[in-house]
Order: sequence, then C-alpha cells, then structure tokens
Amino acid sequence: MSDERKPLHHFWGPRYWLTWLGMGVLRVLCLLPHSVALATGRLLGRLVHCAAGSRRAIVRRNIELCFPDLRASERDALAKRHFEALGMSLMEMGLGRWASDKTHLKLARLEGLEHLRTALDDGKGVILLSAHFTTLEISGRVLAMNCPPFDAVYRKNRSEFITEIQRTGRERSADDTIEKRDIKKMVRNLRKGRPIWYAPDQSYDRKGSEVISFFGVPSMHTTATSTLARLGHAVTLPFFPRRLEDGSYVHQILPPLENFPSGDPVEDTKQYVRVLEQHIRSCPEQYLWIHRKFKNLPEGYEDCYADLEALK
Repeated sequence: MSDERKPLHHFWGPRYWLTWLGMGVLRVLCLLPHSVALATGRLLGRLVHCAAGSRRAIVRRNIELCFPDLRASERDALAKRHFEALGMSLMEMGLGRWASDKTHLKLARLEGLEHLRTALDDGKGVILLSAHFTTLEISGRVLAMNCPPFDAVYRKNRSEFITEIQRTGRERSADDTIEKRDIKKMVRNLRKGRPIWYAPDQSYDRKGSEVISFFGVPSMHTTATSTLARLGHAVTLPFFPRRLEDGSYVHQILPPLENFPSGDPVEDTKQYVRVLEQHIRSCPEQYLWIHRKFKNLPEGYEDCYADLEALK
C-alpha cells in the first residue's frame, strides 16, 4: 500500500490559511494554564452546541438510543456535556502535540502497565484496543513515556492536510502510523513483538463488518481486530482514557481479553463491545456521540437518522 508523505509546509497556500490560523490559535491557547485551556474548550463546545443544530440532533439521537432510561432533560444535559467535551478535545489535541513530558506527567497517570509488560516480556505483539473518546489524542503521550516504541493506526481524511496534521500529531507519541486498511503492515509489526494502538469502534462501510448490538441497538462493527490478533499472534489489551473532574486524566490498560481470538470473529467483537460499553458508562459524555454510530445498516433495519428535525 502506497504511503507517500507530504511535509506540512507543502500545504502553505491560500486554501489552507484558515486551518493554519486555527492551528496558530490552538498553539497559543495551549500555553495557558491547563484549567483555563479546558474552560476555553468548554465554552467553545457550548457555542457549537447552540449553533450546530444538525450535529446536535445526531448527538441527541445517539444518546436517546443508547440511554433510553434517561429522562429527556437528562439526555439533553448529557448532550450539552458532550459538546463541552468536544471543545476540550481540541485543547487536548494541542496538548498531545505540543505540551512537554513534564506537563503530561503532572496531568496524567497510567494504570495497568503490568499487563503490557507481561505480554511484551513473553515476546508477544500487543493490540492496545481503544475507541473514539474525546480524550483519544492525549492518550499517546502518557503511553509513550511508559511503553516501548509503538505504532498508531489512523484513518485518512478527505483532506490530505488534515490527514498529515493528524498523523504528525500522533507521531509525537507513536514510532510509526499505519493506515487502518493496511492490515499486512499491522500483522508484520505485531509479529515483530510491537504494540499497536488501534481504535476499531467506527465502521464506515459494510465490508469486513457485522451487525452487532451496541447498547442494545443494531450497529455495524468491524471484526478486523479478531483477524489481527490471530494473524499477528498478538495479545489484545483494552486501553481507554478518561478525563477526571479536576481536569487530570487516567489511562487504563485492562487485562487481556479472554480467549481472544476465539475463532469466531463476531463473538470476539461482541466481547470488545461489552468492555467498551462498560467504559462508556463511566464517562458517557466523553464518547464520540457526534459520529453517526448506527449508519450503513443493511436493508431491513431502521434508519436511525431519518427523522432528526425535532431534535435540532
């Protein structure tokens, strides 16, 4: 698979100036005290919550489907907190890219490192199995300070510039970045005994995916993790971040998934989803609800996003 790179200065043209301006503003905001930067992010999130009716409707529908026991006022409050978390995620993306190791050591702690060390000492590759939380981009830095060189999986954006911003940001922590479709490279690196940081909870098409319940709702999920673990002879460790109320972070490496891979990719994926749901319940506002989690279902399933006008 071709992996031709273009340096960021390649994108120095008028069509990219607005993005460069945003990056410059973010760089300045990251110089503020952490509490002030997060407060700025929360304010930005509230503004987007007020202005982005279509996105607000998607978030509300996802929360409505996944937390049907909540009252309408509670679901709306959770949606608002999610937009605040999205705003803070911009600041955290900047911190992941520019903040010093000293800053990250002060703000974050890593739990469960013994699970990773045990797997690596046994000569195994490791899949650090994560998901799309708003705190995702800050996770790599604390991992890099406690872990041997690892690789991070990314998805290409429609914009080459945004793709390079994402990749270079993750390469502040990761030794290498691998496009999500490059299964061969992931398998090769796992067989070399390398850890790979992988978040497979978003399925953008039906190829290699199955309908699996997510909070009781049918959803498309890729089953590629099971194949990676089998072909890469790898141990699979869930790895999830969480922002605490005081603005600090805890990153947890959980024990290996049991009997994984089992030979049944669907059952393996269900096990991952159960662990993911449990973590989401601990910080529901921090999962990426703005994504259309229940799209691209096969014919015969209800279109969960067909009637969003009332939720704007």
